[in-house]
Amino acid sequence: MDRNLALNIVRVTEAAALSCSRYLGRGDKNAADQAAVDGMRKMFDTLNIDGVVVIGEGEMDEAPMLYIGEQLGRCINNSLKVDVAVDPVDGTTAVAKGLPNAISVVAMAPRGCLLHAPDMYMDKIAVGPQAAGKINIDAPVEENLKAVAQALNKDISDLTVTIIDRPRHAELIEKVRKAGARIKLFTDGDVAAAIATCFEHVGVDILLGIGGAPEGVIAAAALKCMGGEFQGKLYPMNDEERRRCMDMGIGDINKILTMDDLVKGNEVFFAATGISDGELLKGVVYHQNNVAKTHSMVARMETGTIRFVEAIHKLDKKPEYAK
Repeated sequence: MDRNLALNIVRVTEAAALSCSRYLGRGDKNAADQAAVDGMRKMFDTLNIDGVVVIGEGEMDEAPMLYIGEQLGRCINNSLKVDVAVDPVDGTTAVAKGLPNAISVVAMAPRGCLLHAPDMYMDKIAVGPQAAGKINIDAPVEENLKAVAQALNKDISDLTVTIIDRPRHAELIEKVRKAGARIKLFTDGDVAAAIATCFEHVGVDILLGIGGAPEGVIAAAALKCMGGEFQGKLYPMNDEERRRCMDMGIGDINKILTMDDLVKGNEVFFAATGISDGELLKGVVYHQNNVAKTHSMVARMETGTIRFVEAIHKLDKKPEYAK
């Protein structure tokens, strides 16, 4: 795919972050999410792509924009046909409460390359490049921690495991503690948590636990670009969700979904822009004279390039981001 798409999808996540960040700490996660959706949608309309949303804000009757199956881009004769996975706000609660690590994310790949994951839970494990190839989601927790510690040349007691803070993880947390590893709980935004495993300065070595399946596809795209590893297993909660797995062609719900199952090929792009300050990306900052600064990252799987982009936006020239 055209490498210029890298900068273009950063513009998309920047637009979402700039639109959403006005709602930081204002207690209205729905308004924050809608603002991000609107900003992202407008920027997509300027791109020369023929895109289809495969991971979005829900089904067509549930979301006014960026719904699954929606067409994105200018869609002219020479437009590149792509699958698009979006999460305008990974961490809506974090934005509403003014908490850290909220980001806006987009993944893009050629048509047919991103799994159309249903809106259900997924059991997940993710690690960075040094531990790639050493994990198995079916293995006991202790074995995965031992393997990752060995790959990183650490004692298990020096490993940091990140887990979303939910009651369903009480047993998992107890197993990690019993194994002797450190735990870093997070409250919202499991795409950001998975990405964190790829950057040593963040200090997170492995992600474990159950989160959203759509977010799992986006995380897999990001980690595939960055040389890490992601594995998932769909976690249906009822017969309807089991039926949706069957409709996807996944008859065995115990099937391990590798990165190649979730994201086919090597023509994959991933971009993220910080909304609130985080360990990886800074949030949107407003300066005098109606100027804002954004901090983003973009990764391209084909070349392995990861870029961090700081942008200064003169909002007087961008009335769509006005107060």
